[in-house]
Amino acid sequence: MLISKMAAEGGGKEMNEIKTQFTTREGVYKLLTHSEYSRPNRVPFNSQGSNPVKVSFVNVNDQSGNGDRICFNVGRELYFYIYKGVRKAADLSKPIDKRIYKGTQPTCHDFNHLTATAESVSLLVGFSAGQVQLIDPIKKETSKLFNEERLIDKSRVTCVKWVPGSESLFLVSHASGSMYLYNVEHTCGTTAPHYQLLKQGENYSVHTCKSKSTRNPLLKWTVGEGALNEFAFSPDGKFLACVSQDGFLRVFNFDAVELHGTMKSYFGGLLCVCWSPDGKYIVAGGEDDLVTVWSFLDCRVIARGHGHKSWVSVVAFDHYTTSVEESDPMEFSGSDEDFQDQMIHFGRDRANSTQSRLSKRNSTDSRPVSVTYRFGSVGQDTQLCLWDLTEDILFPHLPLSRTRTHTNVMNATSPPAGATIITNTPSNATNGNNSGANTPGMNSLSTTLPRSNSLPHSAGTTTTTNNTNKAGSGGGIGGIGSGIMDSAIATGVSKFATLSLHDRKERHHEKDHKRNHSMGHISSKSSDKLNLLTKTKTDPAKTLGTLLCPRMEDVPLLEPLICKKIAHERLTVLIFLEDCLVTACQEGFICTWARPGKVGLLSSQNQASSPSGTVV
Repeated sequence: MLISKMAAEGGGKEMNEIKTQFTTREGVYKLLTHSEYSRPNRVPFNSQGSNPVKVSFVNVNDQSGNGDRICFNVGRELYFYIYKGVRKAADLSKPIDKRIYKGTQPTCHDFNHLTATAESVSLLVGFSAGQVQLIDPIKKETSKLFNEERLIDKSRVTCVKWVPGSESLFLVSHASGSMYLYNVEHTCGTTAPHYQLLKQGENYSVHTCKSKSTRNPLLKWTVGEGALNEFAFSPDGKFLACVSQDGFLRVFNFDAVELHGTMKSYFGGLLCVCWSPDGKYIVAGGEDDLVTVWSFLDCRVIARGHGHKSWVSVVAFDHYTTSVEESDPMEFSGSDEDFQDQMIHFGRDRANSTQSRLSKRNSTDSRPVSVTYRFGSVGQDTQLCLWDLTEDILFPHLPLSRTRTHTNVMNATSPPAGATIITNTPSNATNGNNSGANTPGMNSLSTTLPRSNSLPHSAGTTTTTNNTNKAGSGGGIGGIGSGIMDSAIATGVSKFATLSLHDRKERHHEKDHKRNHSMGHISSKSSDKLNLLTKTKTDPAKTLGTLLCPRMEDVPLLEPLICKKIAHERLTVLIFLEDCLVTACQEGFICTWARPGKVGLLSSQNQASSPSGTVV
């Protein structure tokens, strides 16, 4: 009854029902209603005025083979359970630990994966009044309380994380816009800390704590304006991405305390951030209802995704679906040097892990493998979106190939599932459409071609290249000038591409652009006014049309593979695990979605038995 086909339209025309399964190119993801975690009484939580429900996982490597543990906060309560995932139904009657707080609420938490054992785990919990607690929910101990007297910061804790590779260092961000580095071994002192400037840069400063004996905090970071909403460490732990209420993503070299690069949201604050498994790309989401993909190496926006109808609260990469396929050398179109490079690299280390292969792929200019990154997002619109980031978006500077026209024409009439398979499925790895020179955004935009946010993107690569070169960053995307692109089009590579390019130049700002921004974003005319204001007022915050915040038409616009309403209240959690993905909403229900073929011991008949997705 509730089986729904993939919809590029994002579910806007479907009935307003809660989905209990959805289909992607991998197969069907199914909601396991018996694997739902919540407060023991399973009653929906009245979430008015409370902090977002958050979920943390840890594996304690116990002998039973069921070492996963889950922690979640609902209102003033904090729960710690054995997580049985897709294997067995959740038993909510026996939490390992449960805590109810008075006068403050838990806002976020993080396990130390290095020190976790079956007998002991270290869990950090941040609170709405600014404190951070270190607890052991297995031993049921509270070992330390940091910022107890709120002398360090009085504002809400927005994010807390252990520093990667450390058993004792952790980082805490606050709604004040400050971040603090703590060591669990040190005390916080009985007086307010005095600080000494360590380093200062554009819209950030870092201070050390000035005292006779070492005390917390070790460092104080002041970043941007307004709340610092979330931060995330790069996979290698060397860089730190921060998103703030001022709409900026700022990426720091954590050890050197230096700013690596910045990006500005289309408008409004940025609320969430995550890294790709290889650390090459960062995705941020926020109050512009968009997901924005930023290249760490090029320090620029390479794509935006539009599917949500309200603020995006969580973004996360799926490490298990991010795929690396060996590409067929015969389908490669490019220079002789590139072709030779490819032949040298082709077929090496086929059995390498995804992460090492991704690193290898991105560290060279040759094309030994085909990469597809999968990431997801959830929002206050109660919708889950899944996105594929493919080579046509990642490497738009590659020469146009003959297969490109075929991709445009074929995809224009193919269903979304087919379009995705053409781009990504191993069985089609030798198909001409898998050369990686596909049109930006076309793999998921195909069936919505008449929509203005699809049509111009058949020429999105050329336009991006030209604009970037005009802006003076020529080498950033391969250094292909407008002359080369013009000659490529002049040779009649594709009637379709040529038409859409002219179409873009002549009429885009009149009809198409207005329709494009019916989504509630700034229209082209108001964008121009903004730019004029920027020039007259010289306000650095007005960044629209610059590399910090390119215009909507200057970067490819992704549409989601799937966009499904999966909850009654706003969604606050999205975590990808090996055999499932986990979501949670503000009512306090933590849902497990089995990956295709991973239903486990639970009978498949029971999964779609409850239309609301909630066990009654």
